[in-house]
Amino acid sequence: QVQLVESGGGLVQAGGSLRLSCAAPGRTDGNYAMGWFRQAPGKEREFVAAISWSGGSTYYEDSVKGRFTITRDNAQNTVYLQMNSLKPDDTAVYYCAARLAYYSGDYYVGLKDYTYWGQGTKVTVSS
Repeated sequence: QVQLVESGGGLVQAGGSLRLSCAAPGRTDGNYAMGWFRQAPGKEREFVAAISWSGGSTYYEDSVKGRFTITRDNAQNTVYLQMNSLKPDDTAVYYCAARLAYYSGDYYVGLKDYTYWGQGTKVTVSS
């Protein structure tokens, strides 16, 4: 079982920045690919960004490309989502997710690809 704990959400004005963190406290044997998803009020949860176990491969949803950056620190068992140039449409609860990866360069973009989920952190972007 892998526990994921997100933090870093909050209220920010449009154009501002936030950095979300996803920590996996405790023992985490295995190579885990990680992802960030978000769910806006009244909408389904959607993919935002993914990163491979090695950190060498990343993938982004089109609307966040060039604004969001996903990184990881395996020594700290933590994944980050740096969000710049935030827009009101980015308002949502952000969730991190993890799954064992077959290869160090694999990343995953589907909700059903992931095994473990955090509790979410709320991001509100005011106009």
